[in-house]
Amino acid sequence: MRNMLFAAGGRGLGQLVSWLIRVVIYDICITTISDVFGVPRLVALFIFLGLLAAVSFGAYVFKQKYSSGLESE
Repeated sequence: MRNMLFAAGGRGLGQLVSWLIRVVIYDICITTISDVFGVPRLVALFIFLGLLAAVSFGAYVFKQKYSSGLESE
């Protein structure tokens, strides 16, 4: 029972570290956009979110285009 508690705690710690790493990477991206374009961080955040949305939409369209061809045959 005690080992199960430590395993669960380790998993939670791993998720926390993973989340913190993602936050740092996103912060570096937003800071870089802010410095390159000379805009406030809030504007850089919206630029970053727009880029993420564009990449996601492109991937969705790409998936729909090539996966639908397999189903229609």
